[in-house]
Amino acid sequence: MNELMEKQLPELGFDKAYGNDYAEVFKNEDKKTIACTITADYVPIRFFIETFNQVSKIAQSAKFERFIFDKRELRTFHQPSMEWYFIEWKTKMIDYGLVKHRKLLPDLKWFVKAVEIAKQPLLDRLSVEEKNRMDIVYCDSLEEALEK
Repeated sequence: MNELMEKQLPELGFDKAYGNDYAEVFKNEDKKTIACTITADYVPIRFFIETFNQVSKIAQSAKFERFIFDKRELRTFHQPSMEWYFIEWKTKMIDYGLVKHRKLLPDLKWFVKAVEIAKQPLLDRLSVEEKNRMDIVYCDSLEEALEK
């Protein structure tokens, strides 16, 4: 796990809500924020979906608005996971009010480029209403993700 996030999140009042071999999920109801940190360089889609189903349960349990997704440990870009996350999961989160999505990407040019290439076709599949309700920002740090 990103050691910085592991230390920073509890110091900022986040409680660990879920974890498996591939990810850790934290929540802070005061900040109305859920944070998911990927802890491995690759996440099999089964565990990816399992993790985000747990995030969904947390999102339903209180009024969360912001989701920070720390993908900095990833070294594999998996298009089917991104597609499921973007089209299926994110659109469901709109109903719960979890609409501010902040992303921390690996410091890998090819990974960032892969995200850029894959993002627009996925956005094109969303309705105008869904696009207008989602607030997606790529950030360089946890502090920035909490501020924006």
